[in-house]
Amino acid sequence: MSSHDDQNPSGPIELLNETATRRRFLRRSAVVALTVPAVAALGCKAESGAQGSRPATAVPSDSDQSGGSMAAHPTVPAGTAVSKSEEMDRMHEEGVKSFPAPTQGKGGQLLEPRIENGVKIFELTVAKMKWETEPGKFVEAWAFNEQVPGPEIRAREGDRVRILVHNNLDESTAIHFHGLEVPNDQDGVPFITQPPIKPGTTYTYEFTVPNAGSHMYHSHMNAAKQTMLGMLGAFIVAPKNPRAEPSSDLDYVMILNDGMHGYTLNGKGFPATEPIVMKKGQTLRVRFMNEGMMIHPMHLHGMHMTVIARDGWMLPQPYKCDTVNIAPGERWDVLVNCNNPGTWAFHCHILPHAESEHGMFGMVTALIVQP
Repeated sequence: MSSHDDQNPSGPIELLNETATRRRFLRRSAVVALTVPAVAALGCKAESGAQGSRPATAVPSDSDQSGGSMAAHPTVPAGTAVSKSEEMDRMHEEGVKSFPAPTQGKGGQLLEPRIENGVKIFELTVAKMKWETEPGKFVEAWAFNEQVPGPEIRAREGDRVRILVHNNLDESTAIHFHGLEVPNDQDGVPFITQPPIKPGTTYTYEFTVPNAGSHMYHSHMNAAKQTMLGMLGAFIVAPKNPRAEPSSDLDYVMILNDGMHGYTLNGKGFPATEPIVMKKGQTLRVRFMNEGMMIHPMHLHGMHMTVIARDGWMLPQPYKCDTVNIAPGERWDVLVNCNNPGTWAFHCHILPHAESEHGMFGMVTALIVQP
């Protein structure tokens, strides 16, 4: 028996009969299809005539009233999934429109030294205070000179500096100069290089500033609490030869943190973070410093960054990227050629550090390039 016969054991005659049957079915279906609308219309008229009080209503072919793909969306009753979506849109828009939101206090302000016999003297007083990280959100901070981050210290290679630390806390502390290759007895680690700074006392650090670059200072006692509560700051050292420094129109420090104050940039969370404002054609230098406990890949929209230094050391071969992955304790320096006008998001790309259904928050700011 052929394969054709295997598939159709009834043979060719039965196939002809099946074909005829299908044709009869299709003809009958067409008649029914033509008849149903007429019957439905007659039914509507009969219902209207018989009852009198119930007028016939035409059912629009566009039953969802959307008008097709080019028409406005239909109105959706409150309490549906779309109303929840609209609420999310409202929260996102509200946050963006309030940026930059005003708050009390500004961290990282330049600390001017006084000079005695050629020595630059910086004074830091640490005490507890309330710090506003976002509008209306006040947290406990342990701060240097009532700032989070603490004041920015700037010096030059070869400068002699003296740093007085006044401890107004109710526990001991110490200061480590992170990245600076200071003498061992100035390294700031209690019971290894120095005694702790007891409550109510003052301790003096003094050294000749060694290596240039982007460095930090922070607590090195009970540091998981003290540093996370705000005892941190930038220590920037310019090279002895100014020509060794790349030129820029703005030198901006961005300190990242993720401790007890939440996800912050320079002590503030979006929408209270500070935008960076540049003119088209200017060069921006950003010194990223991670004082937190997590990695933060910082991503800039619209323009690339040229990475020029890591941990204070100039790279022999700079490279371009749009995201810089910054681990705890690291410092990365980048240059941005601000050639693309607009307001560009600048944020940590671990997205739960920057955005939720309630809108953007935390480690988000913007680079605004004016025409």
